[in-house]
Amino acid sequence: MSSNCSTLLANGGSTFPPLSPGTPRLYSMRFCPFAQRARLVLAHKRVHYETVNINLKNKPEWFLERNPKGLVPTLEDDGKVVYESLIVCDYLDDIYPHPRLTPADPFQKALDAMFLDYFNNMVSPSIFKLLRSDGKDEEAKNKLWNGLQNICDELSKRGNFFGGNHVAMLDFMMWPWIERLDQLGRQDPLFAPGSGKFLELFTWIQIMQTLPAVKETSMSPELYIEFGKTAMDLHPLYDLGLDL
Repeated sequence: MSSNCSTLLANGGSTFPPLSPGTPRLYSMRFCPFAQRARLVLAHKRVHYETVNINLKNKPEWFLERNPKGLVPTLEDDGKVVYESLIVCDYLDDIYPHPRLTPADPFQKALDAMFLDYFNNMVSPSIFKLLRSDGKDEEAKNKLWNGLQNICDELSKRGNFFGGNHVAMLDFMMWPWIERLDQLGRQDPLFAPGSGKFLELFTWIQIMQTLPAVKETSMSPELYIEFGKTAMDLHPLYDLGLDL
């Protein structure tokens, strides 16, 4: 069973928290969808690990020594450091191969990579543009409409998950952004489950929400909305919702 012991927020000037021998460490930020990708994979594979949440507006020097880009997620494991969300997740799938998330067939793996590239360039940016514009960015709305329809078309060919009958890496890599559609649905009923649109997508969302890894890593739309109000501030509320 996985165990994830989170530290308090690590700020600039903080001392490096000693590593626990034999325990991988994920440098994360609670509201970052890229970091959520890694947390989903770790939770699904039931990996025992620890989390250090990083203040991305005031990063500790010891974190920048490990990742000069200063980005999360960053994984530190037995003296090895890996960063960039897709690279971290592929690395985790290799060192913890059960259950395997990446397709064994090279062509299917390429198809998944191409679809994820489309999602990363068209769908996820449109979601955040709409969230930041309170649903008023018409160009982003049109791109998202087309993107969500393409997701529906793809799901209709694949099954319950993008891996068919089993959840795959592609499902988890897309989920952190799709989870935030709930916020958009509150701004624009077009993107709400009751709209009658994107039926395959909302069926997939319901199935994904039953997975233990999704339950373990998700937060309420209210928390995302409240954090979003402070995300561009000098001191974002990174600890929002924690009982400190």
